[in-house]
Amino acid sequence: MELFWYITIAIVLSVFFVLDGYDFGTGIIHLFLAKKEKDKQVIAKAAGLFWDFNEVWLVAGGGLLFMAFPTYYASVFSGFYLPLIIVLWLTVFRAIGLEFRSQFKYQMWKDIWDKAFGISSLLLALFFGTALGNIIRGVNLGGVANGISIYEKHYFFLPLWNGSFSPLHENPGVIDWFTLIIGIIAVVTLAIHGANWILLKTNSSINTQLKSLIFKLNTALFILTIFSLIVWFIINPDALLNYAHKPYLIVFPFLYLMGLTGLFFIKRIKKDVHGFYLSSLLIIGGITSSLASMFPIILPSTNQVNESLTIYNTAASEYGLSVALGWGIIGMILVVVYLVVQKRLMAGKIDKMDYGEH
Repeated sequence: MELFWYITIAIVLSVFFVLDGYDFGTGIIHLFLAKKEKDKQVIAKAAGLFWDFNEVWLVAGGGLLFMAFPTYYASVFSGFYLPLIIVLWLTVFRAIGLEFRSQFKYQMWKDIWDKAFGISSLLLALFFGTALGNIIRGVNLGGVANGISIYEKHYFFLPLWNGSFSPLHENPGVIDWFTLIIGIIAVVTLAIHGANWILLKTNSSINTQLKSLIFKLNTALFILTIFSLIVWFIINPDALLNYAHKPYLIVFPFLYLMGLTGLFFIKRIKKDVHGFYLSSLLIIGGITSSLASMFPIILPSTNQVNESLTIYNTAASEYGLSVALGWGIIGMILVVVYLVVQKRLMAGKIDKMDYGEH
């Protein structure tokens, strides 16, 4: 039962990063490339018409995590308290940036909320990437110092960063040179994804530039991916041991490689939806490859005193997991129906759709 809920939560969070990921990426493109007012309106609309539904998947993922792995939920939500509060405020500013920009016609008003939308989208992508980096790297569970746990064995606390800025420090921070690399990879990946979404859903004047931009960003992503693998081996020499023991897991890095390779041919792709599928593969492959390399661990311990958190030592009781199964299936059906209905209503280009313009 633990494995079922682990896979379910992984799917839900992957869907969130595919769907809300293009909102983040759209905001990044909006921040750096949208210069004309007409482009700013339509690109903001490409995110604004969808963001509130897309974040339902994050709420669903958090709810399922609380239900299935309460110890893990308690651990990460206390240990990552400060960055989670920052993410919450960034999410608020991204939303009000989208909703407020069209309420008045004053240019300074629009500029303020355009920046709020773009900068918050960029920082959200960066913080979610560094969060993945922290989960891959591990944390000092129990707050061990001199061989003694300061907290209970599944708790920890991380500052935003420490003086060494090193992932190899006994008490690493949320941001160090390794997690920052993963954060930058997330920003580049989601910028590619957002560019593909803009191509798919709009007729903005910057569409002609976006395929060239995607190619350049994909080249940078290829270099960053190789570099991140090298530094990952420095931090954890056994990083890919799971793939040696379970060769079938190679399907997940293969998904990432398919997306990465396919995007090098973005200029030859005729149907914009194919580019979107390729960047979706990047996101799904990247997340699942990271999880597969750690399984069944879901939060590594960087000390030898307290064991890592796994899907087995953090799960709810078997009875609780089984009772939740029926309600979980009903909830997922409702969310999927909501997704299908929304996508049908919002099919095609959205340039002429209304989004509260006055």
